[in-house]
Amino acid sequence: MIISGNKPFDEIKEFLKDDKTVFIIGCGKCATVCKSGGEEQVKAMKHLLEREGKVITGTTILDPACTLSKTKRDLEEFMDIIQDTDSILSMACGDGTQTIAKVMEYKPVYPANDTLFIGEVQMLGRYEEACRACGDCQLAWTGGICPVTSCSKGLLNGACGGADKDGRCEVNPEYRCAWVKIYKRLERLNQLENLLKVRDERDYSKLNRKRDITMKELNDRRKR
Repeated sequence: MIISGNKPFDEIKEFLKDDKTVFIIGCGKCATVCKSGGEEQVKAMKHLLEREGKVITGTTILDPACTLSKTKRDLEEFMDIIQDTDSILSMACGDGTQTIAKVMEYKPVYPANDTLFIGEVQMLGRYEEACRACGDCQLAWTGGICPVTSCSKGLLNGACGGADKDGRCEVNPEYRCAWVKIYKRLERLNQLENLLKVRDERDYSKLNRKRDITMKELNDRRKR
């Protein structure tokens, strides 16, 4: 899922400083789980902005905010209200905010959230980065532990030898060495031979931005 967190309120106020009326949009998927843009957070934001003298013309929760065709349909019932509103405040992730902006082509859309990473929910209120969408997944030979994300140096041929005696990373001692984790995982799987092969450097061309892809291209990738 996409992990996001609220921007400082002072930053949000700066976005909206010239606007008298605001329409707030949340997301019923990732932002709800992260408590950065669900129904509760939208209500709280409405209250904060009203205390600042803003008129909130309406609110809605898109489910999800990042599907263009569905967002178009879901916002149709609010179009008359939004057309007479100065701006939209999106409490979705960056993808959802951009989707809303595409639908509302002539209306400013401001982000209430910062998009942090693609990750997993370890428990309610605790999230861990799991994927950087690098375009060249390495999980098949590392026991399902991502070296690009988990290793502070992003090494594909580890370990670097810099971990301390307790196995903590020399770059960020708060974390245990990713390659120690990979070794132990491969040991449990009887796949330690995976570490004997020297891996090629990362192909950064697969990370070219901005990336667009079609279903045909996804299917073509499977045939390679």
